[in-house]
Amino acid sequence: MYRIGIDLGGTNISAGLVSDEGKLLYKSSIPTTRATDRELTELMAKFCIQIAKKCDISLDQIRSIGIGCPGVCDDANGVLLYTVNLPFKNTPIAEIFSKFIKAPVHLANDANCAALGEVVAGGAKGYKTSITLTLGTGVGGGIIIDNKIYTGFNHAAGEVGHITIHADGEPCGCGRKGCFEAYASASALIRESRRAFHAHPESLICELCEGDVNKINAKTPFDAKRQGDKIGTQIVDKYICDLGEGVINYINIFQPEIILLGGGVSKEGEYLLAPLREYVFKYSYGHDFLPRTKIECAVLGNDAGIIGAAMLD
Repeated sequence: MYRIGIDLGGTNISAGLVSDEGKLLYKSSIPTTRATDRELTELMAKFCIQIAKKCDISLDQIRSIGIGCPGVCDDANGVLLYTVNLPFKNTPIAEIFSKFIKAPVHLANDANCAALGEVVAGGAKGYKTSITLTLGTGVGGGIIIDNKIYTGFNHAAGEVGHITIHADGEPCGCGRKGCFEAYASASALIRESRRAFHAHPESLICELCEGDVNKINAKTPFDAKRQGDKIGTQIVDKYICDLGEGVINYINIFQPEIILLGGGVSKEGEYLLAPLREYVFKYSYGHDFLPRTKIECAVLGNDAGIIGAAMLD
């Protein structure tokens, strides 16, 4: 028997055939077309049929289908309640799928699926409690307790980017100010580097982006720091402290065995992790007498969401 995992994105729909053990056997993607929620759901169902044919398996060999969605899902009833930047609202996904494939359909938030994928086949394998933080345009993530996604009573838990770490701080896309996302995302690094570009023309940041502020990315301040630039160092050090504050909050609340960092910023590897661990271990509750939460990088990349979705039960 096999499973199919779908990662529903605003630009592409990625999907893959996954073994019962969580091994990704085949994956493909198609564009997310401009269509109604029902049309997109039917597109995903037909995509699953295409994958089965490509892999030369019958639909009867598909144990289940899981869909990771950028929004809030009611898995018990197979309904996608709400998505960001996609036309889904109270959409009966499982019911629509049943007209094409008889396999059970499960739904979960896409970031939660990525967190589960890391537990099944990635950096959190072997750990019962883990948190995965994705440091990208925003800050997403998922909380895994006893090998299960924690969703809260209303299916909306795990919005890890939206705890406040600076009251009345930077505005966040959620409408509040001072959110973790506004300080720990790749977007936050770009914002601070652009400010430095204008305020400190002597900084190496200006040279690294060839005098074009629009060429600044999240890697720019790290590259500047590596070369001894004072302003780049200030930006990165402040970023690590802000990231650390959020990580400490999650450790103090959940005391997970491991926290994984994914997304583009995590590609800095130990250059990011080493000072982050030092900061977190210095200030987290019980650091001097309790076993420490491990802090590492996620390993599955874009495959995490597909694998995690496929393993939903």
